Amino acid sequence: MKPAPFEFHAPATIDAVVELLARRGEEGKIIAGGQSLIPTMNFRLARPACLIDVNGVSELDFLRIAGGRLRVGALTRHAAFHRPVADGPLGGLLAEVVRDIAHYPIRQRGTFCGSVAHADPASEWCAVAATLEAEIVARSRAGERVMKGGDYFLGTFSTRLRPEELITEVRLPLLDDSWRAGFYEFSRRAGDFGLAMTVAALRIESGRVSDARLGIGGVEDRPRRIREAEAALTGMAPDSGAFAHAAELASRMVDPMNDPHASAAYRRDLVRTTTLRALQRAVAH
Repeated sequence: MKPAPFEFHAPATIDAVVELLARRGEEGKIIAGGQSLIPTMNFRLARPACLIDVNGVSELDFLRIAGGRLRVGALTRHAAFHRPVADGPLGGLLAEVVRDIAHYPIRQRGTFCGSVAHADPASEWCAVAATLEAEIVARSRAGERVMKGGDYFLGTFSTRLRPEELITEVRLPLLDDSWRAGFYEFSRRAGDFGLAMTVAALRIESGRVSDARLGIGGVEDRPRRIREAEAALTGMAPDSGAFAHAAELASRMVDPMNDPHASAAYRRDLVRTTTLRALQRAVAH
């Protein structure tokens, strides 16, 4: 099949983009990489009346460190993270995560911010954004708004982003050398959607975990932190016993989806495994 008819616009500035969004509202769709949007349009599952191509907006094409954060512009492709883009644990974590995102050609076109906007429960970048409490920056004709990663995701393909808003960047906190970070995802085949994934970040001081971030994706209708498991890790030595306890606790705290790809019971069991292995990878680095 081919897409239903639509208007096409290719503005050159952010102001022009948000003006179009203000006029078209829910009829307008942003395209940067299009790796999720175009297939759904081809099957006519999505029928936007207006497509707004932002690839010509040079203001959105950046990846830089400022103010203690890694600032990821809306045109930053997945492939940018094939090598560490920041010193320390954050750069290593992102380079580890990107290897599980679809296939190489898709990583050349798809974008970090596009994944966050799309909010697929199985999105690796969404799991990272929720776990590290990223700042999601959105622009509209009314001005700029910043949302926290933990509050941004509402459900499957559902977020706090308004129809008239454009995500201009996502800001990730840098992690100093006291942190260790790891990621583990399970999918049936390389490139498939993850059935479960865990992002782990531990701050280790004087041989103990002084702070912990533990987030899951692909399991529930949205990514989120498992705060009970984080609390269980805090104050403990980063060893196999503490990790096994946190993994067991994480598996009990989730409310897994039950769909044709995996049963709820299977996903719950996977959370135990992905959490344990993400924690093990974190301290192995």
